[in-house]
Amino acid sequence: IEEIKRLGDHPGYIQVLLATRTLEPMGRRKYWKIYEAAQDHNLAIAVHFGGQGMGPITGGGKPSHYIEDHAGMAQGFQAQVTSLVYEGVFERFPGLNFVLIEGGFAWTPALMWRMDSCYKKLKSELPQLKRLPSEYIRDHFYMSTQPMEEPPDPAYLEEMLEHMDMNDKIMFASDYPHWDFDSPRRAIPTSLDKGLRRDIMAENARKLYGLE
Repeated sequence: IEEIKRLGDHPGYIQVLLATRTLEPMGRRKYWKIYEAAQDHNLAIAVHFGGQGMGPITGGGKPSHYIEDHAGMAQGFQAQVTSLVYEGVFERFPGLNFVLIEGGFAWTPALMWRMDSCYKKLKSELPQLKRLPSEYIRDHFYMSTQPMEEPPDPAYLEEMLEHMDMNDKIMFASDYPHWDFDSPRRAIPTSLDKGLRRDIMAENARKLYGLE
């Protein structure tokens, strides 16, 4: 919090970086002072894959191989999105945006459907929410493309994007120089609309970060 206040107005800083695996879910009030400081300085909260947390790194326990962690990295992001929305973070901080980095995004539509369904059945537990969970997700979360899920048919990707309805919230990320980085020349399928590809490659980030 002190670092955000000290450097938050410096033009060289555009977001606060957290790791996916935290000691407690990110919606908990113990973290709210961080969010308040970030909102006061108009900084996004970036959540990057990694961290240790208190428990095993997957929802089912400790994996045997790195590939299990690598393929299942979306689990941590889904848990944090669920916590942030259900705990009412965006009612308390309506100007706050989160950027999910290196967690994929194809899981987003299914999570939104599930969260909306649960909310309709159990909304008495969440009097702090004024809208459907999916609406908070669409308004307050940005997703990076790396590692982007690559379906066998590009048409499936377009269908998934239609279900997400978040084309203005997806931003290109290369993850260079890691071994599994995405080349900007090949990461975004050419079958996508040219305007959408431009938004993903540049314009969405320009808008979020106020880049010239």
